[in-house]
Amino acid sequence: MEHTSQGLMRTAVVGGGAAGFFLAINLKELCPHMDVTIFERSNRVLQKVKISGGGRCNCTNSFADVDDLSAVYPRGHRLMKRLMQQFGHREAFRWFERHGVALVTQPDQCVFPAVQDSQAIIDCFLTQCRCLGIEIRTSSSIEALDALSNFDFIALTIGGQPSMNRLQWLADMGHEIVAPVPSLFSLGVVDDELHSLMGTVVDNAKVFIPGTKLKASGALLITHWGLSGPATLKLSSYAARYLADADYHAPLAINWTGLDEDQVRSKLIDVISSNERKQLTSLHPFDLPTRLWEHIIHKALGDTRSAADNLTMPAGAINKKQLNRLVATLTATPYEVTSRAPFHDEFVTCGGVSLAAVNPATLESRHRPHLFFAGELLDIDGVTGGFNFQAAWTTAYAAAKGIVAAANDEELKMKDDKSRCA
Repeated sequence: MEHTSQGLMRTAVVGGGAAGFFLAINLKELCPHMDVTIFERSNRVLQKVKISGGGRCNCTNSFADVDDLSAVYPRGHRLMKRLMQQFGHREAFRWFERHGVALVTQPDQCVFPAVQDSQAIIDCFLTQCRCLGIEIRTSSSIEALDALSNFDFIALTIGGQPSMNRLQWLADMGHEIVAPVPSLFSLGVVDDELHSLMGTVVDNAKVFIPGTKLKASGALLITHWGLSGPATLKLSSYAARYLADADYHAPLAINWTGLDEDQVRSKLIDVISSNERKQLTSLHPFDLPTRLWEHIIHKALGDTRSAADNLTMPAGAINKKQLNRLVATLTATPYEVTSRAPFHDEFVTCGGVSLAAVNPATLESRHRPHLFFAGELLDIDGVTGGFNFQAAWTTAYAAAKGIVAAANDEELKMKDDKSRCA
């Protein structure tokens, strides 16, 4: 182990993203005499922070609606539960406000900078680095750990990697690697009638894959080529491996109401009995947009009636069989997933360094001493809503604490060795 001429220990943080900066800053605050350098392979740092949340940066969540962490962390929820006991969402909220970034919690429990601009987070990190003396080296690609042999500790915060090839060097060191696949993406659905509803939003939908337990609820957005919105993104996270194994071809069903069949049937019967002479298309049950309601009627009754008949059909003319089909369509309209959205702003990776390869308390490698991991490089990923950034803050803080503990151990050893020599 080498040290600077002043005897200071040195830490290299590889990766200039959210986790890397948060780790570096907290490490320097916890251990002021540690020399810390951030290495970023591109010519700009914090690029994902800049574009996240539509440029506003959904930096965490209040967790007020979260009863079980597995609902928001499909991978890594057990470790997150443990690590969040020392640095969770409340600590993250206080950390940012203490460092000059006022935050605001939306009704959906997502937390953003009060100025609604991700630059507030970026400016905070850069300012702290300047004040603490943390060096930032851009356009610095680290291809092997040997290039950092003059550092005492190394923290890898390089984010999610798109393929096993990018992780092979870590596997060669003995780390178990979980094959990376995409998570948090829109779904491609081939259905021209659905595409014609582009821009339609349903606030309380449920999407699910028939024959599995994979399902998600929330706002659903119809796009020009399929489905997006929080419900779709959450489902893609839960089903990341299932869909990858199926080459992104799978059955899909949508419950447009968020209610079960009995509730939908009861509501329809009440609405129809009160409006028997009105056209079925004019009823707007469940506050569904007109064009979507017409789409659902056509899906349910289209093979038995003409499109024109569907549009003019009196509500009271519907028979029991047609009512059942309408209920079934409202609660489980069938589609086929045929593709996923390409790499884009919401991209998150499922997979990475297996949690079995790290000490769960410190995130230090079990295969190489003084090597630590944080952020999306680990096999931890969350659904949309600020949970992935919270994972970055939580794991970065844990790794920073782990490095401090390891540094303290090394100092004690050196003092012990000196006393023995004396």
